[in-house]
Amino acid sequence: MSIRCRVNGEPVELEVPGMRRLLDALREDLRLTGTKEGCGEGECGACSVLLDGLVVDACLVPMCQVEGADIRTVEGLAETDGRLSALQRSFLERGGAQCGICTPGMLMAAQAYLEAGGGPEDEAIREAIAGNLCRCTGYTRIIESIAAVADAPG
Repeated sequence: MSIRCRVNGEPVELEVPGMRRLLDALREDLRLTGTKEGCGEGECGACSVLLDGLVVDACLVPMCQVEGADIRTVEGLAETDGRLSALQRSFLERGGAQCGICTPGMLMAAQAYLEAGGGPEDEAIREAIAGNLCRCTGYTRIIESIAAVADAPG
């Protein structure tokens, strides 16, 4: 089946089986390997992407459901000139990323939170990233990284 959508702002047309996972289409067909597969069951959030502005687990979304959709992956967070976004820089500078498996999904959940006007409050950030599991950091540095961007002027 032919699927048309936008990925990181660019129009895309893919010939794929309708039940192919969005995760596989992103990684294998489009070579956007920033999105990671953790559990493959929608439990860990490593594969989180934004689908029409909402956080979804790409391992659970069949391609037949993305016709006409706007998809944003971790590759789409960087500035157009290739510089890291403020959120990406904050994770880097504050140690919000360790092994890297959860980081793309955490960044996408955080981006959705920030775009929705989320603030620097710990509890609100914890709720926003509740669907994303990290086994390395204990979440403190991740929350600090997000809070710093939420609290930044402008």
